[in-house]
Amino acid sequence: MFWVYVLRSLKDGKQYTGYTKDFSRRFQEQNAGKTESTRRRRPFIVDHLEWYDDEESAKSREKYLKSGRGREELKEILKRQE
Repeated sequence: MFWVYVLRSLKDGKQYTGYTKDFSRRFQEQNAGKTESTRRRRPFIVDHLEWYDDEESAKSREKYLKSGRGREELKEILKRQE
């Protein structure tokens, strides 16, 4: 199982989108500052989480959510979750 996740920085309010096989480990690493790309933006909270059976599907979804159309869809998803 693979996870696609969207984190929100409590420091600057910006989002970070990624995918991983072990979400719990990855989330802990990012909040602990072990990930170079997010180190200066921590702490994070989880804005959105999806799971997929295979890596290719998760990778494709991550790429889509980083696109213009995907970011718009994500905004709508997050509005419905409020």
